Amino acid sequence: MTISFPYGHTAQSLTIPDAQVQAILAPSRAPDAAQSAKLLVEQALDHPIGSLRLEELARDRKTVVLIASDHTRPVPNQILLPAMLRRIRAGNPDAQVSILVATGCHRATTQQELISMFGAEICSREDIVIHDCDDEENLVDLGTLPSGGRCRINRLAAQADLLVAAGFIEPHFFAGFSGGRKSVLPGIAARETVVYNHCAQFIDSPYAKAGILPNNPIHEDMLWAAKQAGLAFILNVVVNPAQEITAAFAGDAEKAHHSGCDFCEKTCTVYAQPSDIVVVSNGGYPLDQNIYQAVKGMSTAEAAVKPGGVILMLAQCGDGIGGENFFRQASAGLGYEQALAQYLTRRREETEPDQWQTQIFLRVLQKAKVIFVSSVSEQTVRALGMMPAENLETAYRIACSLCGTDATVNLIPDGVGVIVKLGTPAR
Repeated sequence: MTISFPYGHTAQSLTIPDAQVQAILAPSRAPDAAQSAKLLVEQALDHPIGSLRLEELARDRKTVVLIASDHTRPVPNQILLPAMLRRIRAGNPDAQVSILVATGCHRATTQQELISMFGAEICSREDIVIHDCDDEENLVDLGTLPSGGRCRINRLAAQADLLVAAGFIEPHFFAGFSGGRKSVLPGIAARETVVYNHCAQFIDSPYAKAGILPNNPIHEDMLWAAKQAGLAFILNVVVNPAQEITAAFAGDAEKAHHSGCDFCEKTCTVYAQPSDIVVVSNGGYPLDQNIYQAVKGMSTAEAAVKPGGVILMLAQCGDGIGGENFFRQASAGLGYEQALAQYLTRRREETEPDQWQTQIFLRVLQKAKVIFVSSVSEQTVRALGMMPAENLETAYRIACSLCGTDATVNLIPDGVGVIVKLGTPAR
């Protein structure tokens, strides 16, 4: 059979003997966008979950801040933002509206990326502010997180009369699911708040996994921060592998998010037996912009590979590594156990930037070898403890030389779009 894997703005294909394929792990009920995306969004806004409609919330609110995801997320903002802006102004034509780009601890979004994300009209007409997690003058203290860390967020959001957010919901490798409360923490939080929330102890929690919200310490902090910030309304969507909207959820930041997570879990959960080889992509652009983001797809493959097996990871990485801290930590030559012991000795507030990603990356490397298909230099890939390959077919030949030509293979076309559980689905 021949299977296609997203790679940047294109794709790479692998032809593999049927007998080797153990499973193709894709959303079990990945729906097509049967209805118009705009119609799904408008219906969600017409019937919000646990909340008044957005236009009603906007009445008599002088300042409104709309949090939007940054360049690393495939959020269909050109559909979501116009719908939300129109309803806000229907409720209050005089409202001062700002769009706050939730960069978390990522680099600033460029002007060209803003135009690509939002469209030229919104970029020319609206007040757009890019969050800076290190801008001390524009951060406000909201109190103490359940975990004990300081909760500091963007001043513009904290002082808004109405705070709302647009985003999307997908499995998240340590927060359970993206969307909802993540717009605030880490989206518009201070670096010190993010690193505390992403500390080694929390990342090491058995509940800090894709698809898990109950008892997840990272999620609990995030939810508290969103409530404390006064996040009053969200519009979150679920997209299929073609990045088309398949469902939309609007309303109360917690209740609407939970409804979206329930839908996402039903459509994204796949069951597998571990295989010798796992082939996985990061879902293509924008999620495979750098090696840092590619750790998400690797963590999905980690759940589907045998100990000592091989992961073939595809990520185009047009933006390179994705962080100097990540590269320095991951190329230091520490094994997972040694690195984890070192990280766990640090106080939560001493968590280094990107340490959480390194912790998960090293955990993956402890379990399996990783062959990395990307545009990054071979030297960089080898420095991170992975094997480089120029394309998927070459990577597959290398994997078979390591595991044998009769090796079992699990195929995951979109590693950030599924939740892998071991076993078979309950009937």
